[in-house]
Amino acid sequence: MSKDYKSFSIELAGRTLTADIGRVAAQANAAAFMHYGDTTVLSTITASEKPRDGIDFFPLSVEYEEKMYAAGKMPGGFNKREGKPSENAVLTSRVIDRPMRPLFPKDYRNDVTISNLVLSVDPECSPELTAMIGSAIAAAISDIPFNGPCATTQIGLLDGTFIVNPSDTQAASSDLKLTVASTREKVIMIEAGANEVPEAVMIEAIYLADSINKKLIDFIDMIVKECGKQKHEYTSCSIPEEFFEAIKNIVSPQDMEEAVFTDEKQIREANIKSLKAKLEESFADNEEWLALLDEAIYQYQKKTVRKMILKDKKRPDGRQMNQIRKLSAEVDIIPRVHGSAMFTRGQTQICNIATLAPLSDSQRLDGLNAEETAKRYMHHYNFPSYSVGETKVSRGPGRREIGHGALAERALIPVLPDETEFPYAIRTVSETFESNGSTSMASTCASCMSLMAAGVPIKKMVAGISCGLVTGENDDEYVLLTDIQGLEDFFGDMDFKVTGTRDGITAIQMDIKIHGLTREIVEGAIETCRQARIFIMDTCMEPCIDKPRPEIGEFAPKIEMITIDPAKIGDVVGKQGKVINKIIEETGVKIDIDDDGKVSVFGPDRQMIFKAIEIIKSIVTDIEEGMIFKGKVVRIAEFGAFIELAPNKDGMLHISKISEKRIDRVEDVLDIGDEVTVKVMEVDNVRGRISLSMRPSDFEDTPETGGHRHKGHAVEGRDDGISRDLPHNRRKGGHNKKRQ
Repeated sequence: MSKDYKSFSIELAGRTLTADIGRVAAQANAAAFMHYGDTTVLSTITASEKPRDGIDFFPLSVEYEEKMYAAGKMPGGFNKREGKPSENAVLTSRVIDRPMRPLFPKDYRNDVTISNLVLSVDPECSPELTAMIGSAIAAAISDIPFNGPCATTQIGLLDGTFIVNPSDTQAASSDLKLTVASTREKVIMIEAGANEVPEAVMIEAIYLADSINKKLIDFIDMIVKECGKQKHEYTSCSIPEEFFEAIKNIVSPQDMEEAVFTDEKQIREANIKSLKAKLEESFADNEEWLALLDEAIYQYQKKTVRKMILKDKKRPDGRQMNQIRKLSAEVDIIPRVHGSAMFTRGQTQICNIATLAPLSDSQRLDGLNAEETAKRYMHHYNFPSYSVGETKVSRGPGRREIGHGALAERALIPVLPDETEFPYAIRTVSETFESNGSTSMASTCASCMSLMAAGVPIKKMVAGISCGLVTGENDDEYVLLTDIQGLEDFFGDMDFKVTGTRDGITAIQMDIKIHGLTREIVEGAIETCRQARIFIMDTCMEPCIDKPRPEIGEFAPKIEMITIDPAKIGDVVGKQGKVINKIIEETGVKIDIDDDGKVSVFGPDRQMIFKAIEIIKSIVTDIEEGMIFKGKVVRIAEFGAFIELAPNKDGMLHISKISEKRIDRVEDVLDIGDEVTVKVMEVDNVRGRISLSMRPSDFEDTPETGGHRHKGHAVEGRDDGISRDLPHNRRKGGHNKKRQ
């Protein structure tokens, strides 16, 4: 008999969302067994009994686990077992983390883990959204201190109409992929990718989602009322007030202002190091306070910077509130790559390299979404320790690197050319040379310029900028900061990143440390970012490179694409790949053929590419009477020669059709391997025979329709009946063979 549990349901975007409480995972601190349509996710939360020693942050871990069985798939790879999280799983974990983290107490040091296990996927109901709601429910009903609940809604845009919580199919063709999390009063998280959606439309979509979130929060409140646990007490890890007072007696607020007031990160760090040494000397006999000194100095800096900005209207580097740091840009900084650009904003410097490859090099996605099977454009972001003057061994990309790369990727996807227009897979890599805030937005700018330098015909220029925030005691007391540096990010309340063209937004990512933003702040931040990104394009990016180069770079692979009848694909490939391999061997190109008949031919030599295309065309073109071909002698018999018109397509050239004059032996005129121009005289489809001729008289009055391999010409200057320099001659070392 199944155990008793409580079930709560709500209609959400025309589908039923259900949370089962107490049904499974009873040993977790709290668990919500979530159902949205047929999508099923188990969301749990657990916390350690005691705080972790020696840390100055809240240790929250969020996991989103994709199991292939949820979509009826077998995992790839040798082991047939799920390995490290997919990029989508990492990004989903980050989206769950960002709105929930600010709602836990800042001085809470117990380890907390939120886990989401995807058990079943309904293409109509997003498992990511289900996990977001489930995580919020689990945290709200647990005994872990949490100032929630929060709720999340997704918005799509199809044909100018907003779609609430779109299905996979709807999301795939949507002009907007927006995720908004809210508390009872305010918006707390925004994540978006968009096809140049105007600012006004984006704001409307955000607050449509917010209105739905309010209903979801009422639903969660009902669950908490019936199933919620009493929040447990915890030991605060805040700095004692008397310690702050003792520090101020040694390092005055004026001293701290002078220490942090500089636009050079290295100078500021040196100043703080000097103050720390002074304090360590003063508190040498107080081990308890010494253990808290780093956190105390951090808090002192934070209070100083926030007071300077909010009260004195003064930024640490002396800029105006809406002023962007010094900008510079250059292209072609790296030789031999397909495209490169460097973008510098203050002490943030990104070098981006673009690489072009055939579509077969697109990234294959093995995930739960059946609509997403491949990725043609990839943006990767690297953040080495030297970029911030630190020493650390690289362990590969972490969640932050994956998140920053995905944001810049979303920013540029809307302006990329279609595959038919530009049949390349594209990879851009952002190498962080120097970092002092907003590297992801610098990556967007650098990537855009490197694509243009590589000759990728992007539709419009894209730039990105980050807007910061410092708030006071109430909602009306705040300052927006354009282009935040690292210090303003660390000590501020918001990192609001927006990318876009002159005409609209392509991506948004909003991180905050407070319990939400008013609509006034959201609208102000979006407008601030619009003005800033246009300024960046006008004053920095366009003077460097204002449009894509007309041709791809010297070292990029050349690609041509044709479309053939899918029924003829087998003819091009041949038995066991013999035909296509022969073409590749002969021309040195690479050939990709899609099931729909799209053929991509690529290689370093454009002449060889066109030669391969001509061969493919000859294979798929039905041979008809009157066509003229340039073929190769592949076999000689007493009665004539066999001419290869195309792979697996031979024609018979009778000895009587070789010349106007009588020939005793075929070998007197032709050798195996000779190239000759022939005309199709007859096609017998029943017996599979093709009769050819090389006689000049048969070429007379031939209309220029013929063969896609060669056109007919008038014949002049014959001596022995075979022209030496006209299309119907044979080619072998520049001479014709004649028996002496």
